[in-house]
Amino acid sequence: MQKNKYNVIRIHLIFWLLYYFLEVYLDFLWSRYQFPKLEWYLRLKNSVVLEIGYLIIKIPLAYLLLYISNKIIRSVVFKYFLYIIIFLTAIVIHRFYCHDILYPYIYHIRETVDGTKPMDRFNMYGILNALMDLMFMVGLFFGIETARQKMILNKQVSDLKAEKLDHELKMLKAQINPHFLFNSLNNIYGLALKKADETPDVILQLSKIMRYNIYEAVQSKIPIGKDVENMKDFIQIQKIRYHNLNIQFYEDIDNLSQEISPLILIQFVENAFKHGASESIGNSFIKINLRLKMKVLQFDIENSKEERIREDSTRIGLRNISRQLELLYPQHILLVENSNDIYKVKLTIDFSHES
Repeated sequence: MQKNKYNVIRIHLIFWLLYYFLEVYLDFLWSRYQFPKLEWYLRLKNSVVLEIGYLIIKIPLAYLLLYISNKIIRSVVFKYFLYIIIFLTAIVIHRFYCHDILYPYIYHIRETVDGTKPMDRFNMYGILNALMDLMFMVGLFFGIETARQKMILNKQVSDLKAEKLDHELKMLKAQINPHFLFNSLNNIYGLALKKADETPDVILQLSKIMRYNIYEAVQSKIPIGKDVENMKDFIQIQKIRYHNLNIQFYEDIDNLSQEISPLILIQFVENAFKHGASESIGNSFIKINLRLKMKVLQFDIENSKEERIREDSTRIGLRNISRQLELLYPQHILLVENSNDIYKVKLTIDFSHES
């Protein structure tokens, strides 16, 4: 909160400094034609001094208008009435400054129309000049302030959207594989009863998977090499459960450091085991082909399936994955082919489109 306050003060100070230098420059150029015989350094000195006087008028005007603009006033008519009163007061003060201070004490002349005849304090020329000068300042000030407030609002909206998307992604990830741990523990229990030699390796792989899910998967992105390693550990554990399942896994990755959102690809693998490893399928298989070349990921997975599979559970899982992909990689391409006995998924992600 304190930091935001200092940022606002800094932006306003920068605005007034730049505005002051702009007005000094413009007045210095104008005085070259108004007072051609006056030395340039005297004209510059006059411009520097007189613009300080103008700032004393303009700064209170700007912040009074801003205060009225930000204040909740139910009557719109009354609000505009206040605008007019404040602006008219500023014009009157502007004219007093020009007529009674600026010309007689800084330029050492009486304000005139044609160089010979004194002008009235509230002549039409002077009022129009004050009006244009003040409106130019107000337009710049409110333009910058509106842009600043819009940037803050956009950032707040962006932060809220990011927070919402992050929350939604966490909720979606929490739905992943609720029975995997229990199935794996049951498999390990069976191996332990048999005193199988591979029991320690399976426990180690399960430990790696759990460590990955607890520590790695909470990050927004990880190297794809870690994601693939987790996928292989998952497949190895599943092989213990499904002895008759033909599993083929091919990978061709040119950059193991390429970052990817965790727990995306593994969901397709889990889905393949869930629906492609039934004992009732004669030649059940799962084929996985993972290819990453020039920041373009091609992930193909194909599995056998029963003809009468529970389509509702398949749809729920696919909706979960599709939603995550929409949030994380809007440019992705996901193709699903669902025939009587084969289920195919083709996923393409171009990481070069990421910001």
